[in-house]
Amino acid sequence: MCSIFGIQSKSIASPLLKECFERTISRGPDMSRFIEIPCGYLGFHRLAIMGLDERGMQPFQLDDDYVVCNGELYGFRPIRARLMEKYDIRSESDCEILLPLYREYGLEMFRTLDAEFALILYDAAKNSLIAARDPIGIRPLYYGALADGGMAFASEPKTLVGLCETILPFPPGHYWADGEFVCYADPAHVEQYVMEDEATVCARLHDLLIDGVKKRLDADAPLGFLLSGGLDSSLVCAIAQRELKKPIRTFAVGMDVDAIDLKYARQAADYIGSNHTEVIITKQQVLDALPDVVRLLGTYDITTIRASMGMYLVCKYIHEHTDIRVLLTGEISDELFGYKYTDFAPDAAAFQHEAEKRIRELHMYDVLRADRCISVNSLEARVPFGDLAFVHYAMSIDPSLKMNRHDMGKYLIRKAFAEDKLLPESILWRQKAAFSDAVGHSMVDDLKEYAEQKYSLGEFAIKCAQYDHARPFTKESLLYRELFEQFYPGQSHMVIDFWMPNKSWPGCDVSDPSARVLKNYGASGI
Repeated sequence: MCSIFGIQSKSIASPLLKECFERTISRGPDMSRFIEIPCGYLGFHRLAIMGLDERGMQPFQLDDDYVVCNGELYGFRPIRARLMEKYDIRSESDCEILLPLYREYGLEMFRTLDAEFALILYDAAKNSLIAARDPIGIRPLYYGALADGGMAFASEPKTLVGLCETILPFPPGHYWADGEFVCYADPAHVEQYVMEDEATVCARLHDLLIDGVKKRLDADAPLGFLLSGGLDSSLVCAIAQRELKKPIRTFAVGMDVDAIDLKYARQAADYIGSNHTEVIITKQQVLDALPDVVRLLGTYDITTIRASMGMYLVCKYIHEHTDIRVLLTGEISDELFGYKYTDFAPDAAAFQHEAEKRIRELHMYDVLRADRCISVNSLEARVPFGDLAFVHYAMSIDPSLKMNRHDMGKYLIRKAFAEDKLLPESILWRQKAAFSDAVGHSMVDDLKEYAEQKYSLGEFAIKCAQYDHARPFTKESLLYRELFEQFYPGQSHMVIDFWMPNKSWPGCDVSDPSARVLKNYGASGI
């Protein structure tokens, strides 16, 4: 996944900076480099995915300019071939084209990228850093001001703990240059809806998702696939299996007592013919991993932590038992096409507004979970549903078509692939189950029970009262907040608030983020 680090200041001794940067070595264990530049320092931990030899090591340099990038630039090969007519490009790494592109387009470069990326660029002419992040925020980036007014940027907030008083997520779709943030892309914003009929919409979604998967199969390192048994991950796996024309390696995770999704993942794997592995986890493994998970996530959010437990442990297994370096996942479909609670949206405008909110906040929740659980295990996440062309189109669809009009969430995606026979009907038309619940209802229940036993009612009230921002409202949320504060004291504003259903909607005023508490949960968790 790689880790990047940039400091626009010389006021902090380089040994301390190196020590802070080493906190993210698991993101890029293959090779590390830390260099001094005229205005500060740049650091890079490499996970080799494209251009595996040493020529692909960063920072890349063009004259006196430098860049470090954690990213994948899709469709880079023809761009690289064109640029090589003018520039000396030596590696097979996609990221080496960034400095030539910056030389050609300047800051407008960011609008041209079809990529998941976070980067820090040193512009020698300005003697200043430039930082930027992809429009959805799939690749992480954080920033903070130093005591002398200089700026610091890093892939994870734990790098900046002790350096910056306040640490914040770098806003997706922005670049920072000349001392200010500039928005260059907002995929959640729709100028005008595409008013097409259902058949046309489904056909377009079908082709765009296939393109999004195909782009993400381009890697010089071995690929793997997370397969929950739900619609989204199953579709990604099925498309990849067909495109690669050989058995892919799929992985599912479940509790040892009530793993709801394991049987569905096995059905999907058997149908597509993947080389499938089930990873079984226990209550004790979950509880033992909890502090580590909160630390790697850098969040107190209930939903994110619950969903991370299984994901972290399955990725840990993949890291320890395979040579896989890249994992494709099924995130971001829910934000585009609806959660269980969005069945209660009062109208199409409200549905669309909620989708916009979820897309803009993705980097603090599901995307954060996928990045940290995967990257801490020296793996790279790729998210086909986050393909920019797919997201732009999905957001532009008339929201009345995306609402649950057929007693079946995500109907358009299901309908789009109905004729392909990529999946069995039992998977394609299966009602959604929340990932944390589908790993096993017992997992969430175990976490709640552990928190319940930890605090008396009096302790709970006193401890909750000390927090002004995102105040805990259950013993479980207090448990997570106290763990968070151990690792990131006073940094709760890195996450805007708890992920919860829209409580203003009828049927959604609930005290727990799980879809299990909604009256429409139905058979989704069976």
